[in-house]
Amino acid sequence: MLNVEFAYSAGLSSQLRPDDRPDVVFSGRSNVGKSSLINKLCNRKSLARVSSKPGKTATINFFDAGDFNLVDLPGYGYAKVSKVEKLRWAELVEGYFAAGRDIALVVQIIDMRHKPSVDDMNMINYLYDSRIPFIIVMTKADKLNNTQFADQTEQMTEIFADYKDVELYPFSALKGYGADKITEAILSRLK
Repeated sequence: MLNVEFAYSAGLSSQLRPDDRPDVVFSGRSNVGKSSLINKLCNRKSLARVSSKPGKTATINFFDAGDFNLVDLPGYGYAKVSKVEKLRWAELVEGYFAAGRDIALVVQIIDMRHKPSVDDMNMINYLYDSRIPFIIVMTKADKLNNTQFADQTEQMTEIFADYKDVELYPFSALKGYGADKITEAILSRLK
């Protein structure tokens, strides 16, 4: 389990605080289970706010994990957000990636039940092309039966076959499935 405490939120890239420690970044579309993943990895019920309403996280949230920062990016791809808000989110996230921070790992989150969205693929291609280290966590694994789980795992493996050395991790926030392996992957990148 990761031991973290909330540090601060940034709603604009100008509010990002300089920090020499490495960042472990959580990225994914709205309502993909990002907050539930963070809470499970940290063994906390409400460290990251879980909302049934997509598009709720409109800031970059920083958590102090001692030797590193855990960074929760705002979810992307939510259609019911105004154009002005989408532009602010884009500026914020682009500003974060352009800030020259020490990004140890991006935990890119997708919904295991569905093919990755265009926004998911845009983010994954950006990370891959920018040579930013990342893993893909496939959430909501508990919502699939054994046959569906096997089929979706095979499909995701095929989709990401061309992305050299990218690791896939199925995850269930409900059952905690995959949490230990994801924690291991994070900690191994920080060594």
